[in-house]
Amino acid sequence: MERIAFIGVGRMGSPMAGRLLAAGHSLSVFDTSPAAVAQLAAQGARAASSAAEAARGAELVMVSLPSPATVRAAAAEVAGVSGVSVFVDLSTSGPAASQAIAATLAPAGIAVVDAPVSGGVKGAATGKLTLMVAGPSAAVNRTRALLELFGRVVVVGAKPGLGQTLKLANNLMSAASLAIAAEAMAMGVKAGLDPAVMLEVLNASSGRNSATQDKIPKHVLNRRFDFGFANALSFKDVRLCLEEAEALGVPMVVGAAVRQMLSITQQVCGQQADCTELVKVLEEWSGCRIGAVEGASQ
Repeated sequence: MERIAFIGVGRMGSPMAGRLLAAGHSLSVFDTSPAAVAQLAAQGARAASSAAEAARGAELVMVSLPSPATVRAAAAEVAGVSGVSVFVDLSTSGPAASQAIAATLAPAGIAVVDAPVSGGVKGAATGKLTLMVAGPSAAVNRTRALLELFGRVVVVGAKPGLGQTLKLANNLMSAASLAIAAEAMAMGVKAGLDPAVMLEVLNASSGRNSATQDKIPKHVLNRRFDFGFANALSFKDVRLCLEEAEALGVPMVVGAAVRQMLSITQQVCGQQADCTELVKVLEEWSGCRIGAVEGASQ
């Protein structure tokens, strides 16, 4: 069994760490939330008061953190701990951060595996995530069995940041799907269409996407807006994607519009808003309500 440090045990990190414990691995955990750490300590993890303390005695370090800055800070702490051989970044931190982290850890002899995940909290809990993995082949092989506890592992290359690049592309497309679906739904509802009927037709037609198949029918029509992925995180991911595209010389005209919609949603609905609350902005602008009970325009 492996000795692993897990840094960042929030909504995504906690179920992944729990799966490692259930598989019998020795785990030390750190998070800025004492309650999150206590929950895993009750399952048999060792609680740590810092990233460095969690890494002491571990061979592998895994992180699931909310921003590039927090991942880089954790990497800087781990760089000073002897005995660690691999640093696995399960966050969406962007390719620039991934490359900087690799440069930080290389002098300490620590290999970086870039392994952002897709599939949400439900996927993390059930082991059905998709992991976009990049890194040196020896380090990827060293960690593959552990990563497979979380879901499907797809190795996308050896260059640091390639996994992050693919994850940002995925999250841009997911956010764009929600934005365009919200606009289309608002138009139809304002004209007098039943939103449930719209979704039935759209999902049997070429306009179907992740928003029409999942987010809107399961989290908007019932007015719960509880998909479980924060608009602020979506905004962060799209911003990182556009920054990378700009660095590569790739124009993103549609992406820029999506970023603006996410920014407006954050300003209107707040930092804690669910990503599906973008629909509320379109409803306000359009003067309609997209919901199962009151579907017609008001």
